[in-house]
Amino acid sequence: MYIIRRWWERYALTLVLVSLSFGTAWAIRHTQGAVVVEVYQVLTRPFQSSSNQDIYLYDARVQELETRIVELENKNQQLEELLGYVNQINNNEKDSTQQAITVPVIGRSADQWWQQVTLGRGSQAGIQVGDIVTAPGGLVGRVTSVSPHTSRVLLISDPTSQFGVTISRSRFMGFLRGQSANYAVMQFFDKVPDVRPGDAIATSPYSQIFPAGIPVGIVESIDLKKSPAPEAVIALSAPMPHLEWVVVSTKKKPGIENQRPKLSADL
Repeated sequence: MYIIRRWWERYALTLVLVSLSFGTAWAIRHTQGAVVVEVYQVLTRPFQSSSNQDIYLYDARVQELETRIVELENKNQQLEELLGYVNQINNNEKDSTQQAITVPVIGRSADQWWQQVTLGRGSQAGIQVGDIVTAPGGLVGRVTSVSPHTSRVLLISDPTSQFGVTISRSRFMGFLRGQSANYAVMQFFDKVPDVRPGDAIATSPYSQIFPAGIPVGIVESIDLKKSPAPEAVIALSAPMPHLEWVVVSTKKKPGIENQRPKLSADL
């Protein structure tokens, strides 16, 4: 017993220091140094100058402003494209009963991303069920329901959306159905259609849902051996994955013929 006590008195401090060293090393390894960093920050915080904090805040503010500038530039570019697109449509429909209204997309469900979108204008803006919805590039869909301030659009990428289309070059016809993606499938009426990759697709003159001649997409690939009829994969030309603004073609209000179309009035 005396020997043990003598040994403890002689080596106790060394044993404790070694144990603390191993314990600290184990903690640093398993926490990847997080404990050391936190302890360092706590100990040095009183000695940190306010100028460093000001620099951090300034850098954060600069980054925020740069992000805002990029967003504004992108929105401005989109609005300029829409302005030209809307003016073109209104000029084409100058003597008709239709008018083009620019409308923001305010809702899009993740589980129905390719099926439908919600627009930020409704019946008070003159939008009606059945109105045609387009975007720079081509056809987007049609309005299926309307409230005073919102409206819902069935996208042509929805598998339930089917309508007549035609090959612009050869005038061979068929019908298009969505695939819940930025692609659709065109099924031909003829067994041996004149079609090739790169051909433009537009709505058919015989379509009972959409007016004729609206751009839809481009032929991506062809399967002439498909049964019961040949098919082609169509890459939709409208920016379906990232719609932010669309154009709704609806009936003109009384006296609209004498009004000059303004994009700002529709935003």
